[in-house]
Amino acid sequence: MSVTDKPPRAQPLFHGGAAAAARSPADPRVSFFDHHAPTWDQNGDDLAVTLKRLETLRGRLALVPGQEVLELGCGTGRLTAWVVDCVRPGRVTAADFSPAMLARAQARNAASEFWLLDICAPPPARDRFDVVFCFHAFPHFRDQLQALKHIAQLLKPGGRLIILHLVGRTRLNHFHAQLAHPVNHDRLPAREEWLALLNSANLRLDAFVDEPDLFLLDATALKCCG
Repeated sequence: MSVTDKPPRAQPLFHGGAAAAARSPADPRVSFFDHHAPTWDQNGDDLAVTLKRLETLRGRLALVPGQEVLELGCGTGRLTAWVVDCVRPGRVTAADFSPAMLARAQARNAASEFWLLDICAPPPARDRFDVVFCFHAFPHFRDQLQALKHIAQLLKPGGRLIILHLVGRTRLNHFHAQLAHPVNHDRLPAREEWLALLNSANLRLDAFVDEPDLFLLDATALKCCG
């Protein structure tokens, strides 16, 4: 399926499996993000500033035409159209574990598919991707090792995982620590922890940048995971 300029058809969000896990009260983060979805865009960073910054990073991210990309943790879909533009005529699938966030993302009518997906639960045995792009989301995955293993299952052999934050790990972890439950313990691991996690998930670390205003991790899927 190629991305077009037409609004996507209403997608039947996954039933059972990953979708059921996403709606489960077992992870209180789902309710947290559902609650904040109506005001997320108003209270978030200035979108124009974020997009301008992403344009400066486009070469480093290597999102190129023709790729099939999973935008994991898409939230309200603020960046989905930008990702679509990067990889057109490729295919973009925007995914989130919060139904309320995902509904707002769909309402933007970006030329994308939409998945209700809890990456900490077994993913659907469906498509594989050239790139999994995870922007400002990874700390909120309750089981980071399982998340990485499931990401590896969704990547083609040689596919890339990109984890991006427009702030460094120390500042981000400090910010989360000031927030309320259930996100106050959500954090980005240190480099040594990343190496162990990625190795266990059959992912190879290719690039790691942790500066005050940028966190960028680029990893490659070593083989198809069953």
